[in-house]
Amino acid sequence: MCGIVGFVGTLPETSPAPVGGAGTAVVLEGLRRLEYRGYDSAGIAVVTSAGVDVRKRAGKLGNLVAALEADPLPVSSTAIGHTRWATHGGPTDANAHPHTDASGRTAVIHNGIVENFAVLRAELVEAGVPFTSETDTEVVAHLLGAAVTELGDLTEAMRAVCARLEGAFTLLAVHADAPDVIVGARRNSPLVVGLGEGANYLGSDVAAFIAHTREALELGQDQVVTITPDSVVVTGFDGSPVEGRRFHVDWDAAAAEKGGFPSFMAKEIHDQPQAIADTLLGRTDPAGKLVLDEMKVSEAELRSVSKVVIIACGTAAYAGQVARYAIEHWCRIPCEVELAHEFRYRDPVVDERTLVVAISQSGETMDTIMAIRHAREQGAKVLAICNTNGSTIPRESDAALYTHAGPEIAVASTKAFLAQIAACYLLGLYLAQVRGNKFADEIKVVLDELAQIPAQVQEVLDGLEQVRGIARSMADTRSVLFLGRHVGYPVAMEGALKLKELAYIHAEGFAAGELKHGPIALVEEGQPVFVVVPSPRGRDSLHSKVVSNIQEVRARGARTLVIAEQEDTAVEPFADVVIRIPQTSTLLSPLLAVVPLQVFACELAAAKGLDVDQPRNLAKSVTVE
Repeated sequence: MCGIVGFVGTLPETSPAPVGGAGTAVVLEGLRRLEYRGYDSAGIAVVTSAGVDVRKRAGKLGNLVAALEADPLPVSSTAIGHTRWATHGGPTDANAHPHTDASGRTAVIHNGIVENFAVLRAELVEAGVPFTSETDTEVVAHLLGAAVTELGDLTEAMRAVCARLEGAFTLLAVHADAPDVIVGARRNSPLVVGLGEGANYLGSDVAAFIAHTREALELGQDQVVTITPDSVVVTGFDGSPVEGRRFHVDWDAAAAEKGGFPSFMAKEIHDQPQAIADTLLGRTDPAGKLVLDEMKVSEAELRSVSKVVIIACGTAAYAGQVARYAIEHWCRIPCEVELAHEFRYRDPVVDERTLVVAISQSGETMDTIMAIRHAREQGAKVLAICNTNGSTIPRESDAALYTHAGPEIAVASTKAFLAQIAACYLLGLYLAQVRGNKFADEIKVVLDELAQIPAQVQEVLDGLEQVRGIARSMADTRSVLFLGRHVGYPVAMEGALKLKELAYIHAEGFAAGELKHGPIALVEEGQPVFVVVPSPRGRDSLHSKVVSNIQEVRARGARTLVIAEQEDTAVEPFADVVIRIPQTSTLLSPLLAVVPLQVFACELAAAKGLDVDQPRNLAKSVTVE
């Protein structure tokens, strides 16, 4: 997720005089501290009595620094800076932030997605406003510049513009007519104020200003903040005054980058409600019809598809396994899931009526790249589900559906996995819509249920202290088994994979029905077995069969740790531990059921003193076959 920094004021006299002034120095330092968030371009704007100056470059922060060394910014005490994770438009100099209005007197940086930017952009283009980028952010810059001209005040202009925006966003803006003012706004996207002496700060998190102050102010939803060197004023979008909540940051700089969590993985698990929400954001038009802007495969081609083949590796492959159940159920066409590294070596049967869906967090997984090249050679259409804009897999595919999970730092995937599943659901529903398998009201029911998932994931996260305690008590465990049926089966496999990756102990995920066909021989006295139980409100036979599986392993001495819906009392007589998740439909339940397993693996590995962010022998992106 993009990094945002704002500074206005002066540094203490004891600080060395920075080259380029305090504004440039503080913002560049803040951007460096936000590099952990991941990004593909960076930029800065400063304000002086002469106006607004902007420098921005694609690539790493070093590219921006080199540009500043070659062409320094004027000395300024007011600056905003940004590291961008591309969404609308690829990672180019032109698409990098800040963006300015046509006059060059207003500069804006932005985190999030403006859902209605296409409508607003069309309105501006019709009015003759020139655009220089592909971003939704430039729309805001032009609207804000016009509003300042009309209203004469940057804060009033920000409130007026926010009233027109739909979606999730954090905005920071400066204007040439107010050289010692920065105005910020937030809706469904983080923004925090740093409180200094003779200086104030803004950041997407406290890491942006932790080197200068540990006193901070938390902004609420739909609020605008105006900072000067000596003042901080917070109002609602309606102009009503707001008293922000002050707090003291007691983390060090390294911990601040992790949001106070002990590891990036723990933070990324915590980030999952937002990752799902951002992936679902902006996917419907005003009439409620599902719209996938990145979908470049025509509706006629999608209607002709006779088979879907999902290719992926590791955790992404388990997301594909979940997707298979949903796509076949909603679209009534065959769906296969292939490991990308096996796909092209078995002479797969694909043709021009096959839709190949490639899932990759990084977009650089070499096995998957080679698989999509082979699929396209056979005439298949390829759609990429990816978290990294402009990476190889979406570039070489016919279409792309981007997840908006933000960058994952930890090697073991968590939030990208849930975002991939959410994106697969969107794809399945879109195919059902295009092919006429589902009526609009049926699709709306599923989308409405999906919209509730982020809050339900947060509910699960808030209630997992029991799981953490169990994990810590099992630090010496040598083997754990995981069982599931239907969509619970890939959840079981993902739970086992997380434990292997992080704790280096034997773990296996099985289809529960396979127990009697061999794996039950592994069960002995005290053997921990996690069981993912389907909803009793779904197929009754499926639920009762899994309850029978619990009894089978319990009778052989297993310690049963059962993940079940709230109010599912049928599991209680046979479970040593019941881990509750909210009620949801069977197909969507993996988004909830996997979360306790992620936390269990992370906590157990930490209890063993292992590095959960950088497990041994593993890399974040496998770029060789």
